[in-house]
Amino acid sequence: MTASAAVRHLAQVNIARLKFPLDSPELKDFVDALDPVNEVADVADGFVWRLQSDSGNATDIPVLGDEWLIVNMSVWRDTNALTAFMYQGQHRELLARRREWFERLEEAVTVLWWVPDGHRPSVAEAEERLLHLRAHGPTPYAFNLRTPFPPPEASATAGG
Repeated sequence: MTASAAVRHLAQVNIARLKFPLDSPELKDFVDALDPVNEVADVADGFVWRLQSDSGNATDIPVLGDEWLIVNMSVWRDTNALTAFMYQGQHRELLARRREWFERLEEAVTVLWWVPDGHRPSVAEAEERLLHLRAHGPTPYAFNLRTPFPPPEASATAGG
């Protein structure tokens, strides 16, 4: 990793539209797994930060003006750290069951972007990046794991 890349971290947000209310029996397995999965994430190699409310997760934080959408947002050292967490253990098991709990959406539901070390993205920032990805496809400003971009030079300014 170059010195300039070391001052950037990878922000990620993903949204999901619930098929059922969070307190429904149909979502019990998902809700029961939130705290254990978040605990694993919090100590995972390369984990930096995650969005959470007083509940300890982000399921009660509004996103895109849709009360059926839930948001997950975190910051990681890089794409390798994020994918290592995503595709192992209990998180992988939950990922395999996502169609039981969430509607299949046609538009992008996940977006990645580079942030300066210490920056904690807001939901509004995440919404803007996601909408940018939907409108323009993957760019250095907003991308996905299928089409990643390297961190910008430390002196570069964000833009889209």
